[in-house]
Amino acid sequence: MKNYVIAAVSAAALMISSQVMAADIEAGKSKAAEVCASCHGVDGNSPAPNFPKIGGQYRSYLVKALNDYKSGARNDPIMAGMTANLSAADIENLAFYYSSLPGTLNSNK
Repeated sequence: MKNYVIAAVSAAALMISSQVMAADIEAGKSKAAEVCASCHGVDGNSPAPNFPKIGGQYRSYLVKALNDYKSGARNDPIMAGMTANLSAADIENLAFYYSSLPGTLNSNK
């Protein structure tokens, strides 16, 4: 039983690490400059209150949000248009890039 648990945990860790390693931070940075920076800011920390700060967000949250905008599960006409042509790799790369940045979500302290 112990060996089974160790094998299952090892397999899960391998799957998670391979997903993270598959993302390309430089590709995400390049795509962000093309698609995201005009609203969310160069570093993902838009000074405009009507655009969310995405720098420093969790990678899994960003992937889910972008996929939800793309599928229509999350409704925003602007984001639907921005995500329409993103590939799965683009979404992973963007999420990896923005999650690597410092965030200002708690800078009001």
